[in-house]
Amino acid sequence: MTFEPPRLPAAFIRLAWSNLAAQCSEQMALAAATIVAVLALDAGGAETGLLQTAQTLPFLLLSLPMGVVADRVSRRGLMVAAEAARAASLALTLALVVAGKLDLALLAGLGFLGATGTVAYSVAAPALVPLLSPREALPLANRWLELARSAAFAAGPAIGGALVGWSGAPAAYIVATTLSLAAVVTLARLPAGKPAAQAGRRHPLRDLAEGARFVVGHALLRPLLVVAIVFNTSWFALQAVYAPYAVHHLGLDASGVGATLGAYGAGMIVGAIGAPSLGRIFTFDASIVIGPLCGLIASVLMALTIVAPSGLIAAFSFFLFGAGPVVWVITTTTLRQTVTPNAMLGRVSAIIVTATMGARPLGAALGSALSAAYGVEACLVFSAVGFFVQFAAIVASAPPRLKALPEAAE
Repeated sequence: MTFEPPRLPAAFIRLAWSNLAAQCSEQMALAAATIVAVLALDAGGAETGLLQTAQTLPFLLLSLPMGVVADRVSRRGLMVAAEAARAASLALTLALVVAGKLDLALLAGLGFLGATGTVAYSVAAPALVPLLSPREALPLANRWLELARSAAFAAGPAIGGALVGWSGAPAAYIVATTLSLAAVVTLARLPAGKPAAQAGRRHPLRDLAEGARFVVGHALLRPLLVVAIVFNTSWFALQAVYAPYAVHHLGLDASGVGATLGAYGAGMIVGAIGAPSLGRIFTFDASIVIGPLCGLIASVLMALTIVAPSGLIAAFSFFLFGAGPVVWVITTTTLRQTVTPNAMLGRVSAIIVTATMGARPLGAALGSALSAAYGVEACLVFSAVGFFVQFAAIVASAPPRLKALPEAAE
């Protein structure tokens, strides 16, 4: 008997295309903003750290409220409005660049606005997937979403850096704005759907508390929360200072910085493509550990560039940062969607997003502070220590003891 892989509905395919366009737009804009800050606005490690903080702070402040909203309104409508807001922020940034009026404060403020739209999209999308895909196809659906995100991380920074280096910032922002608008149009073609919960049935804080209790009290979800916080704090302490570190210590130009950052996305693509093969070779427990282990190895390699400056080592480090953790994302997202009731999935996803993305401004702020006090090299050492902590935390927890996915929640 031959194995017939599950088929994905057309509605999910449209979601995947919109995700690809939105992710490419976001990564191009983030890479362009950092490079413009360093090369055009003369920003150093402390300033780029503050810029990263502003661009990620909405994940800390708004993920939880957006999770409540995602369980009370049409998730498609929320995503359309969110991506439209991000497109508007990119268009305004482009106008300021062309007019020669852009400064660090405006760049940070518009980055905050754009990230607000990304927050709503990131919270609603995982909760929408189980409504567009049958349960048996969830791993495949999550894999395709991660492939789209991986392609964006691979192409976005490289293209963004190349466009800034070759044609200036306007070209990068024109492409990013166009892709964001394409994502809006594609999202608008999804089924409208119904709210997962009746609006106004309870106070929003009570709904939020219910989701928080579910995550913190769940033996399989609680460790994922802890690892997400430590992983992303360490990751963004590194990301916050990488551009000036690469320019001044590794001797890279704008295209070189974009290329090394693009290796992260290349690793994500390899990890996402290889995830099914890894799933056949390793049991579920091993798949859970692969991401944290690769993160630890990558952070040690990046720290080694302090004594052995090399763009190639930095690129390989970013490759590992992408290849291993993407397997973690696919596996843990499917686990979360399986053990969480759909009516609560928006809030639960928001709590995980808050940990995953909300830890980023903390990491960026720590990177900025360490860079200002002790130099950018201190951020690389701090990051490596953090990645060791997150690896130890997941090894000692319950998810690595699972041999297969548990039964679906009712």
